[in-house]
Amino acid sequence: MGFTVLIPARLASTRLPDKPLADIAGRPMVVRVAERALKSSAVRVVVAADSARIIDACAAHRVEAVLTRADHPSGSDRLAEACELLGLSGQDVVVNVQGDEPLIDPALIDAVAALLEARLGASMSTAAHPISDFGEFTNPNVVKTVLDSQGLALYFSRAPIPWWRDGFAEGSKALPEPRPLRHVGIYAYRAGFLRLFPQLGPAPMEQIEALEQLRAMWHGHRIAVHVTASAPGVGVDTPGDLERVRTLWKSDFT
Repeated sequence: MGFTVLIPARLASTRLPDKPLADIAGRPMVVRVAERALKSSAVRVVVAADSARIIDACAAHRVEAVLTRADHPSGSDRLAEACELLGLSGQDVVVNVQGDEPLIDPALIDAVAALLEARLGASMSTAAHPISDFGEFTNPNVVKTVLDSQGLALYFSRAPIPWWRDGFAEGSKALPEPRPLRHVGIYAYRAGFLRLFPQLGPAPMEQIEALEQLRAMWHGHRIAVHVTASAPGVGVDTPGDLERVRTLWKSDFT
């Protein structure tokens, strides 16, 4: 089964204005993300944009893009509209690659898509990797997850989970074994679920943690998790991140 990569791209950004259009080695960042996604096994890669400026930038580099409403409250809502615009059927698999991940590994895209195709009981799939730094484990900006025996998510949290009762009680700064898992923000969905998701009411735990995937779990949907050995490439949230990516791009992709 083939799959489609959708890349949500929103022009407004408080920390980095016009982020999708930020230059990386002569091309807009959203184009660089699409170029990485095109190295995966996807049958189609489409940018779901909220601005004609992004559409024009994609067209200049022969990247397919669709214009979606500017008032969507979340990236999932934008992707749901894109599924309608592209005429995707309910069982079509869609991989959401964030528009600020220009170093995304194409193999990770393939792995997340393949996992959802194999797990018919799951509505979504995502990825995680073992944490190697204690500071990441306790950092609320790093989202953690715990899995069941079938590799399905039990929970996602900004708190350090699983809570290491004895280690924390002793003041340990080491990590428990097996290593806790850091969530990686890439998702695969079936198009039918993407259309349903915006209609689901927000979950209390979603609002507390500020993690949208908890809404799906609260409504009874399962999320399969691909565990990869290594951390993903650097994402871009700030001007400092952008400079790091530009440096890495010069060293690794030119």
